[in-house]
Amino acid sequence: MNGRKDHDGPPASQNGGGPAGELGTPPVPVDFALRVLRRVGIPRERYDTYVRMDSPAGGLFVAFTPESVTGSAPATSGLTSERFEESHRARTGRSAIPAVKPFPGLTTALRTGRARKLPLDPGPVDEVTAAVLQAVRAIPAGQLRPLSWIAREASSVSGGNTDALLGVLARNPFVVLVPCHRVTYENGAPCDAAYLPGVGDALRAAEGIDMAGVRQWSHSGAVFLGSDTTHIYCHPTCAHARRITAPHRVPFATARDAHRAGYRACKSCRPVSV
Repeated sequence: MNGRKDHDGPPASQNGGGPAGELGTPPVPVDFALRVLRRVGIPRERYDTYVRMDSPAGGLFVAFTPESVTGSAPATSGLTSERFEESHRARTGRSAIPAVKPFPGLTTALRTGRARKLPLDPGPVDEVTAAVLQAVRAIPAGQLRPLSWIAREASSVSGGNTDALLGVLARNPFVVLVPCHRVTYENGAPCDAAYLPGVGDALRAAEGIDMAGVRQWSHSGAVFLGSDTTHIYCHPTCAHARRITAPHRVPFATARDAHRAGYRACKSCRPVSV
């Protein structure tokens, strides 16, 4: 018995019920390894630190340097501290060492769903990946955008290749922080390429996204909602669309239909136009 602390639970010596619990072997601090590295003078650029945070979808491992967040992954499907450390090392080439204090602003970002101001460093990635992740980060909390919108935003390097976009979303190194749960297919169904079943739903529910309403509109063939008072059309989850009262909502299946009816695109959610 070495009193080693598993990062996801109490050390063996604290389980109680036997001589070990009665002897009271002191628990190993969460940041013990970090203290050792600092004491022996290992350069800070050789390793990242990480914490396990609470998120609307459960536990979330988040790794970071003093300057930026370098990765995140949900603690689902058996992802333990050790496995997160291994996957982080495989992706970045740096060790991830348990810490106590989260990156500044991380707690607020997870609580509000607004992480756009967090500095993120994915490491060496190709231009398509960087452009797609940046486009997804631009989706406001509580709103959804279709793949065509992401393709338009990242078109300078992605060429609008949907398969390439889905591949980037599936490999998202900043799950939750880069909110790919806000990306849908063209019919309004969530992509959730980076999530296990239920995770995306939990994140959307925490942001107040009315998926029942989204499904209702998509089943009726409506991709956009217009206002017959302003003659502006939006994505259904746009903050402006949500303010349109029922008698003044005008559904459109395509942007072309909206333009033919004399409507113009919202300057806030910027739907893909004809």
